[in-house]
Amino acid sequence: MSTVSAFSPAGAAAAALLPAASPPDLTKGRKAAREFEAQLIATVLESFEKTFATLPGQQDTAGQDNYNYMGTQAMASALAEGGGFGIAQMIAAHLGARK
Repeated sequence: MSTVSAFSPAGAAAAALLPAASPPDLTKGRKAAREFEAQLIATVLESFEKTFATLPGQQDTAGQDNYNYMGTQAMASALAEGGGFGIAQMIAAHLGARK
């Protein structure tokens, strides 16, 4: 069985065929502010999930906590990407004013 390494000629040729990564359109400060807001939103969503997700008398299933956590993180990231509560925008504006 042979493997293709990035250091081999075949690996270099394969890497040349990959599309070039697009440059990020966000500055580091904006990205950090968005990630911070996503964490804040995740904290709120986690408390809602723990309160409203289970029905009285319902038993937990294996892996339910991990699955709920991943869903909460995905929802929080999506909300932050869409503007969230506007906290990231305020932080980014504040950082821009300090330059």
